[in-house]
Amino acid sequence: MIVTRFAPSPTGLLHLGHAFAAITASDAGARFLLRIEDIDTGRCREEFVAEIFEDLRWLGLSWEEPVLRQSARGDAYRDAQARLEAQGLVYPCFCTRRDIADEIARAIEAPHLIDLTASRSGPDGPIYPGTCRHLSPEERAAKIASGMSYALRLDAGKAAVLAGPLTFRERGSVVDVRPLLFGDIVLARKAMLAAYHLAVVVDDAFQDVTLVTRGEDLLPATHVQRLLQALLDLPEPGYAHHRLILDADGRKFSKRDRAVTLRALRAAGVTPDDIRAQLFRNASSAASN
Repeated sequence: MIVTRFAPSPTGLLHLGHAFAAITASDAGARFLLRIEDIDTGRCREEFVAEIFEDLRWLGLSWEEPVLRQSARGDAYRDAQARLEAQGLVYPCFCTRRDIADEIARAIEAPHLIDLTASRSGPDGPIYPGTCRHLSPEERAAKIASGMSYALRLDAGKAAVLAGPLTFRERGSVVDVRPLLFGDIVLARKAMLAAYHLAVVVDDAFQDVTLVTRGEDLLPATHVQRLLQALLDLPEPGYAHHRLILDADGRKFSKRDRAVTLRALRAAGVTPDDIRAQLFRNASSAASN
């Protein structure tokens, strides 16, 4: 049985791109689940959760209850972090964004003096240069004791060696995993229960998701998420990354663009059938280009 999910973050109103993702996931699975990814407490708002439910029901979608809320999953994320720590794969990072930018700039200006990996780029931009990875246990303990804020990062190099060669299934094709694509990713921060990559693999396993449907912009993330699945001994779902729904200028829709929110379209008299027809035309046009 195919189990799919739609997992929006309540940081704004749903738009046409969300509608396409939700409909695609619902149509692809015999069981359709809804997950509210609300671990970013600084940006998530409860009023947007209610709007998500209203918009999806208006589209004619239904899902299994109860709806999973990431904000209630702290224990599961901490357990996953502890398992990674027990394997010696986690280290505290005390670098600020400015520290990281300065380190990368120095690597570019003087590559003969600094590790060349500091200047590599990944799908999200420059990769963290691993500054704090090289701190001694005593240095880490002293910084923590001093009250310095820190994030927990995955030592991707060690993790890749431990996991060995990996693959994932994308629409029936087998793709070789590139475990270092994102470098030493953040697993958790002080103000966040868990970072996206860790939370999503833990929750997909908990919800027995067998097929992850999502936008093609998240295809690169599958590499690091497959690595985490292997390290945590979690089941491997299949993946189907779909084309993005773009505006007239070829750009992704944004939550800041209120004109294409489902609430605004509903208020303007647009029907769910109109939405489906528009999304089908958009996707078909993109596929033919």
